[in-house]
Amino acid sequence: MKLTLIQCHPDPHRLAAWATRFGLTAGGDDLGYALHTLLASAFGDAAPKPFRYFGDTRGLLAYTTHAPEALALAAQVAAPDVYATLGLDRFATRDFPLTWSPGHRLGFEIRTRPILRTAQGKERDVFLAALDAQPDGGEALSRETIYAEWLRTELARGDASAIEHVQLDGFRLSAGLRKGASSAGKRPARRVTGPDAVFSGVLTVRDPAGFAALLARGIGRHRAFGFGMLLLRPPASC
Repeated sequence: MKLTLIQCHPDPHRLAAWATRFGLTAGGDDLGYALHTLLASAFGDAAPKPFRYFGDTRGLLAYTTHAPEALALAAQVAAPDVYATLGLDRFATRDFPLTWSPGHRLGFEIRTRPILRTAQGKERDVFLAALDAQPDGGEALSRETIYAEWLRTELARGDASAIEHVQLDGFRLSAGLRKGASSAGKRPARRVTGPDAVFSGVLTVRDPAGFAALLARGIGRHRAFGFGMLLLRPPASC
């Protein structure tokens, strides 16, 4: 497997206009669905995920296992409005490390959607689910603690890594569009609101192959809409 980090610089004004023009916000404040459709328009089945959109300064970062040459060609032949909105004139790629040593310490940052799927097939905030599970109403539970435990579990999948330190840097409820269940061959878009949490911390690589797979896949749900991209940095900067 090969992992590539890509970067482009969406034009904020064009992006807002695109989302409004095609009804891709539904009154929500999250542009994840609009970016999802733009990336699909430009790259088709090779649309990168997970991704993270930072706005003007850093633009959009994403991981992909597709070849950089194929992505660059797709960017060049994208429709003019898609090309301009995604800022593909500044499209860049670089190889991202896939070989890690057990015990390697890394700083990280991640934007997540800390939710779970219930037995009824619905999405539920993991904090609210934890409150429901407590006979006393979970008065002693904190949102940061529950979210941190959820993240520890996610990062430990496949024995990929272990969190050494983690903190919740930001939390809000954000709304955006998602495709609903199929009905007569159609999947109508609907507005959903859910937890939007940003974490930073330090982790230790445990299983190198598992960690590489975790990076490529992303963390949690809604990875195609701007959540779940694990950004890495030297631990000394955390």
